[in-house]
Amino acid sequence: MDVVLIDIASDPLTKLYGAYRTCYTPKTPREVWEDIAKGEVSREKIAQFVEERLKTGHVSPLEQVVFWFGISGVSRSLSHQFVRHRIGISFEQQSQRYVRFTGKNEERLEFVMPDSWRDAGREKEFEGLMAEITRVYREAVAAGIPAEDARFVLPNAAPTNFQIMVNFAELLHIGDLRLCTRAQWEIRQMVSKMRAELMRRVPELAKYVQPKCGERRMGYCDEDLKAYEACPLSAARPHKVQVIEVFKRVRAETGKPMRDLSEADLQAAESFREPAPLKG
Repeated sequence: MDVVLIDIASDPLTKLYGAYRTCYTPKTPREVWEDIAKGEVSREKIAQFVEERLKTGHVSPLEQVVFWFGISGVSRSLSHQFVRHRIGISFEQQSQRYVRFTGKNEERLEFVMPDSWRDAGREKEFEGLMAEITRVYREAVAAGIPAEDARFVLPNAAPTNFQIMVNFAELLHIGDLRLCTRAQWEIRQMVSKMRAELMRRVPELAKYVQPKCGERRMGYCDEDLKAYEACPLSAARPHKVQVIEVFKRVRAETGKPMRDLSEADLQAAESFREPAPLKG
């Protein structure tokens, strides 16, 4: 597996500052960017402002920061999972119609084998089956069967390559799900490599790419409790059941215990209005 950060939107941190600042200032975008160009806003202030905004959960400006990655040597099993991310991401994937894996030139057919097959001592069976599939595929192509039809024998272990464009909001969502230990090992490794590439270029933003239990994301695990207990991150991060139990204890001490929402609660939320700001 190989992952490379091909390109990023120029100065993504400042782009985020400009987007966020536009939302929270009477200044026009031209004035905001003129202040940046004049050096009136330090790099430290830009980073601090963006960090404070990220804490609020205001995510729409993150869609204006874009990254391009090249990914190769991953399985079709992974690709079937990866393309389920559909908002804020664009995929270009190696075609099995137009690329014929006949062993000529740079074309090759290198299957992805999970370590579990080796751990079980079954790697020879796996390799033997893949060799037979390769033979049948290449003989089919040689017999004049179109590659788009010959590919029907190729398994989930077949390799594939991507070039993707993804915005920062979607990349954070991908990290939420795919850095979690509940994600399959291969896609977890791929997203870990994407994060490592970002850490080399934009560590101020890359640090936010975490599994959902991370302190910069949701902050707790909401997966099955048994899965949580088996996860190495449970030594550092809480489960939602634990968070709720603490909340229940604290509220019980105040005389306002936690309870299920009633229709009256929902009606109160519907009619709620923000209080007027204090004068002073």
